[in-house]
Amino acid sequence: MKKFSLKRASVPSDQNRNALRGGSYSLVVTAIVLAILIAVNVFASALPKSMTNYDISSSKLYSITSNTKVVVNNLQQDVTIYWVVQSGEENDVIENLLSKYESLSDHIEVAKKNPDVYPTFTQQYTSESVPNNSLIVESGERSRYISYNDIYVQTTDMYSYSYSTSFDGEGAITSAIDYVVNEEQPKLYLVEGHGEADLPSTFAEQVEKDNIETESLSLLHTETIPEDADCLMIYAPESDISEDERDLLAEYVSGGGKLLVIAGPTREDGILENLYSLLSDYGVEPAEGIVVESDSNYYSAFSGPAALLPQLQSDDITDSLIGSNYSVIMPIALGLIVDDSASGTVTELLTTSGTSFSKVTGYAMTTYDYEDGDIDGPFATGVSVRPGDGEMVWFTSSYFLEDAYNASSSGANGDLVMNALADMIGGILAGYAINPLITLGAASIGLVSGWLWQTLPHTLRLGQRLLLSVVAAHVVGSIVINSLALHIFYGYAWSVLAARVPNALILTAVNTVLLRLLMENKAVMAAVKK
Repeated sequence: MKKFSLKRASVPSDQNRNALRGGSYSLVVTAIVLAILIAVNVFASALPKSMTNYDISSSKLYSITSNTKVVVNNLQQDVTIYWVVQSGEENDVIENLLSKYESLSDHIEVAKKNPDVYPTFTQQYTSESVPNNSLIVESGERSRYISYNDIYVQTTDMYSYSYSTSFDGEGAITSAIDYVVNEEQPKLYLVEGHGEADLPSTFAEQVEKDNIETESLSLLHTETIPEDADCLMIYAPESDISEDERDLLAEYVSGGGKLLVIAGPTREDGILENLYSLLSDYGVEPAEGIVVESDSNYYSAFSGPAALLPQLQSDDITDSLIGSNYSVIMPIALGLIVDDSASGTVTELLTTSGTSFSKVTGYAMTTYDYEDGDIDGPFATGVSVRPGDGEMVWFTSSYFLEDAYNASSSGANGDLVMNALADMIGGILAGYAINPLITLGAASIGLVSGWLWQTLPHTLRLGQRLLLSVVAAHVVGSIVINSLALHIFYGYAWSVLAARVPNALILTAVNTVLLRLLMENKAVMAAVKK
């Protein structure tokens, strides 16, 4: 009879036991992570919409920029935003944006006004017909009406004859808040008496929207520039200024005044010699004629070689356009030659290509080809001159702000000039500067956690040392230092900052688990030791 023997079950090796332990540990860690994620979701569901709705749209419809936060968090008086809308007609985007404003400051209250219930409410603020989802911003005796048509702005494509709609809710609301809480607004004087053109409608609306007051000024009828002038602007003059006016402007700028000039070549005089002599004082000379480009990459295909697409050079005035890949269109422009000795005082904002040249025949040119006597480029078509506390910003085309060219540049032309005004007179476009206290808070998170990890008793379990190190780091760096910085420098209310505490605790839990996983990973730790 054949004998059969029963084999004894083999005892698991140490390797297998470690694998089982590792698998069990991974399951435990996974369960912990899932538990944390569930807790985060539960917590998030209990938070207000203003804290949980994040902007994932390409046009940033729901976002609040740093400029708005600066304005809102520095409020010292109450502001009411009346939302005029019928029941059931509420715009979701506007509702979300208003909730964000309300959450930023205890001084902001949003009140809904149904015109069916309050039919005469808007009459005390405007005589216009008020469409649904319009807003009225009020503080004390000052108010501003924001039509729905100013929130969703329609623009026309000059080439395709199509319409596009853009959302500018934040810009309109923040501007209105700034207006109602500040009785004194920047003052821009428009110089007259030399055939200057009226400001194009689109640009004029932007100036008004940014709360810049305008007033006409004749230099021939004054011996001094008004003391309340934050900036002077000369727009598209047809004739030259006098020598006396020139001397008055030169004294104004050298004494700390701000001057914005938009003036290209004229049909009769070509170069306005007295006006452009203001630049000559700083090593900048105008080239005779009109600049054309021979390279099609540097001019508008729709308007021809004299409609320049100049290169934007880095400066506070141009950086926002460069970052967004915008192009400026400058038709019929004068070329500026900047002397090397002017560096430090003069900044070239817009420059033409190396293949550009100036047609000395000007408006009488009969060809875009290079001819004997034409002046070789490159040139500057926009400069900033900063002598001491004064400043001049100069653009050498009288036409580039016109509505048609501004629309063709997708608004870049107007934005460029508004950036120049903001640079000279300041305002809400300044945004945040680098804050050393916030930087210290961020750095301290790493420093505190590392120091505690090394100094805590090694008799503590790994998880305990890790948790204590991470918790202390976030308490010191995020909850204390960063919250203090936001309160001191930007005026965040403590009630708003309190919402950062649970956020810091969630980050602490997640960081602790992730660090624990990394420290338990032999491959990672081996790489760290190397």
